Amino acid sequence: MTAAAPSPEVGTPAVNISIFVLFVVVTLVIVYRVSRGPSSASDYYTAGHNFTGPQNGIAISGDYLSAASFLGIAGAIAVNGYDGFLYSIGFLVAWLTALLLVAELLRNTGRYTMGDVLAFRMRQRPVRAAAAVSTLVVSLFYLLAQMAGAGGLVALLLGINSTVGKSLVIAVVGAVMIVYVLYGGMRGTTWVQIIKATLLVVGTAVITVWVLGIFGFNLSALFGAADASSSKELINAGNQYGKKPLDFISLALALVLGTAGLPHILMRFYTVPNAKEARRSVQWAIWIIGIFYLFTLVVGYGAPALVPGGAQAIANAPGKENAAAPLLAYAVGGTLLLGIIAAVAFATILAVVAGLTITASASFAHDLYANVIKEGRPEPGMEVKVARRTALVIGALAIIGGILALGQNVAFLVALAFAIAASANLPTLLYSLFWKRFNTTGSLFSMYGGLAICLLLIVFSPAVSGSETSMLGADVDFAIFPLSNPGIVSIPASFLLGIIGTYVGRREPADEERYAEMEVRSMTGAGSEGATAH
Repeated sequence: MTAAAPSPEVGTPAVNISIFVLFVVVTLVIVYRVSRGPSSASDYYTAGHNFTGPQNGIAISGDYLSAASFLGIAGAIAVNGYDGFLYSIGFLVAWLTALLLVAELLRNTGRYTMGDVLAFRMRQRPVRAAAAVSTLVVSLFYLLAQMAGAGGLVALLLGINSTVGKSLVIAVVGAVMIVYVLYGGMRGTTWVQIIKATLLVVGTAVITVWVLGIFGFNLSALFGAADASSSKELINAGNQYGKKPLDFISLALALVLGTAGLPHILMRFYTVPNAKEARRSVQWAIWIIGIFYLFTLVVGYGAPALVPGGAQAIANAPGKENAAAPLLAYAVGGTLLLGIIAAVAFATILAVVAGLTITASASFAHDLYANVIKEGRPEPGMEVKVARRTALVIGALAIIGGILALGQNVAFLVALAFAIAASANLPTLLYSLFWKRFNTTGSLFSMYGGLAICLLLIVFSPAVSGSETSMLGADVDFAIFPLSNPGIVSIPASFLLGIIGTYVGRREPADEERYAEMEVRSMTGAGSEGATAH
């Protein structure tokens, strides 16, 4: 079905921007109010471990339901149908891995960062350095997706079609995010995420009910109308991965295993007082995230069914397929609903990039600066100062990367971040928690090896060059690895490297003695940071 060229803007730019500015002002005031007072490392990194399980669960869902979930998945379903919904399934199932394998054990064993867990029974300096490098790379990849989503969304809402204009918008988003992190720390960032999660779920629920109401609450009628609007069969599987089953398996592995290795999600477990609340956090997060992903099915199919021009118009919109949800909001609710959904999308991006930035800056300051450079003896107050300065650098890198990633589907970019997290972090975490023989050499082999293999395969994959949808376009082609997501190769390789490194490295009896202490602490919480009776 051929559609007319989309209009350069949707809705009223003044309304869209006004609602967005209102959200920014309100959240900045909240960040200022909740973050007043002394700011120790514990306050800045973990909000003093003072959030309850339900509060943290809502914040986790706010951290996790990123631009990939709201914009990318809706767009992937709108353009590719059922294959796009596979992202929703993978992102949700991933939480079972986090709940069953790492949530409680991580909270009991660590203090502020993933590096605390990995260094518990290993040699401190090399392992913390590896953990910091991995955290920074994963966070930057994830930030690319959020910034690309911001640029595409504003291109649609404000009629900004020039690269300079989109780049300026990404810079503004980055600047606001840096303010959240510098002044709010984890406490302010958490409250922003709680507000954002509430707005996102409520806003998406409104669109879902509205769309279902138009079709008489008949899902079959909705799917049929969406299918009729597209040249593809949206109700059948195979539009995206039908001829690439290995690509699908690789993507699924990355999505299901990646969550348990995402540093900004792992760090959230330290904001609660004990393992019981960490478990409650994940339970709340699973319910909220699961309900939201059911909404994405209706939003994703509702967009081609109700947006003028159908799936073709969405694929050709200024924000490309990431514009599906805002276009649907405008189609069913006009300028006001579009403005609200636009503000929710901006809130989504700002909250997630703030969480990513504080995690990356904390890892650099706590693991690299305090424990590697200063050997565990930093000057009083310097660790937090270094974390804040690092946030400025990471913000600048995120802005540059976001400009380079403009036009990419954000769900796809996030899937690459998941692959890196699953390759570099998860094997080392699991071996540290459950394998007595595991040692420092094994952890370095697993982290650096998994990270290097994953990055190398991404660089030489169709994700970067050789196709119309690649980052560098079809004109540049140096892709020699056939899969867009490297998870099927890099994740098993990282597990294997951990085993090889463990047996290549020397046996360290002290490490095995520390394992016994780590096992007791991870199971009981005895001696954990901020532990309370439960």
